[in-house]
Amino acid sequence: MRAPGEILLIAGYELGHQPLAVAWPAAFLERLGYQPAVMDVSVEAFDARRARQAKLVAVSVPMHTALRIGVTVIDRVRAVNPDCHLCVYGLYASLNAEYLLGHGADSVIGGEVEGPLGELATALETGAATPSSVRTKAQAAGPYLRRLDFPVPSRAQLPALQTYVKIERGGRQDPAGYVEASRGCRHLCRHCPIPPVYGGRFFAVPRDVVLADIRQQVATGATHITFGDPDFLNGPTHALRLARELHAEMPALTFDFTAKIEHLIAHRELLKDLAACGGIFVVSAAESLSEAVLEHLDKGHTRADIVLAIQAARGAGIAFRPTWVAFTPWTTLTDYREMLDFIEAEELIDHVEPVQYALRLLVPPGSLLVDSAAMRPYLGALEEGTFSYRWEHPDPRMDALQEAVMAHVTRAAEIREDPAVTFDQVRALANEAAGAAVARAAAAQLAADRPRPPRLTEPWFC
Repeated sequence: MRAPGEILLIAGYELGHQPLAVAWPAAFLERLGYQPAVMDVSVEAFDARRARQAKLVAVSVPMHTALRIGVTVIDRVRAVNPDCHLCVYGLYASLNAEYLLGHGADSVIGGEVEGPLGELATALETGAATPSSVRTKAQAAGPYLRRLDFPVPSRAQLPALQTYVKIERGGRQDPAGYVEASRGCRHLCRHCPIPPVYGGRFFAVPRDVVLADIRQQVATGATHITFGDPDFLNGPTHALRLARELHAEMPALTFDFTAKIEHLIAHRELLKDLAACGGIFVVSAAESLSEAVLEHLDKGHTRADIVLAIQAARGAGIAFRPTWVAFTPWTTLTDYREMLDFIEAEELIDHVEPVQYALRLLVPPGSLLVDSAAMRPYLGALEEGTFSYRWEHPDPRMDALQEAVMAHVTRAAEIREDPAVTFDQVRALANEAAGAAVARAAAAQLAADRPRPPRLTEPWFC
């Protein structure tokens, strides 16, 4: 197990970023004396030679898309190396443990995965019993939720940073790095995959570790950093100190972060400091303008709060990039059209990735929505192929509209269509579904050569 490549870590997808969910486990294993190999099948071909050499293969599935890729990776690993121990780890490994253990995985790890993964490697090397923190067919184990001693992520073996997502601003595209200053989340939004695993807990990463990771990415070309925490402002003091130290050392570096609507309002004065330290945009889960939908999702904010959050971000000089769950069982066609009107009225067309107009509520195994009385009338069976519960909208027009919008925004992304043109087409589809006349084209109001707000070049959020 100590020879180079006898442990193989495989990443499938991390929103276009160089995969931290492989770089961090690699660092933990290296500190224990192992020499893991790494593979990222989102940007490089599956390497059967590396898979065949490994005694322990660990596949990272931190999100839904990564899981769907990961199950194909499991099949390919098993085809060339049927005798290796195959572990699947990450947020969506916990949620789908039963399926994974029945379809090629020997073990599953969730929560703060690096500690148990190191214990698993040691147990396999020495012939000891499987650690209690690791789930197998014969042994139950919940997510591991203990504070870890973080090393600096090990990125040297990963494909070059230039291979990954870029920051787009001022007509240029430059390499963007990715770090996490905290993991988990304090909040319990019902549709989020994090609460079933972390249960309202979060863990801060020491600032010196985060800064060291940023330094190594800047050294390889990063001009911008994404703080990928589920909510950067779960620990506002930690976040602000980190931003100030980062700016003092690297004043030209910019960053983006994610924060809840309620945190943008509660910490609106802090936003000015973050902007002064290089914060250029914030991603925030607005999700819906419908008070009913927001209540069913337990978002902790209202429509009026979304307006206040937009004002707070703009007042600080930070671009506001909302995300939406555009289709839920409770979203009416009127709600959907009002969302589009709101986006236009608030001048957010260039701030919303068009795929957001098509996103449908995902209900994975373990979701807090499964036990929701509001969800129960619409909830169908768990579909193994999609790793989510089936649900149908009570208004058939909404399901048909979602399919039509998804088809259009997918094509639009492929041809790099102007987001204003895409917006206009989505509105036309919504109007057609409602039997209404097509409204004036948003594209006609926004010049093709207009300045655009900063964005990352990877538009997918699930």
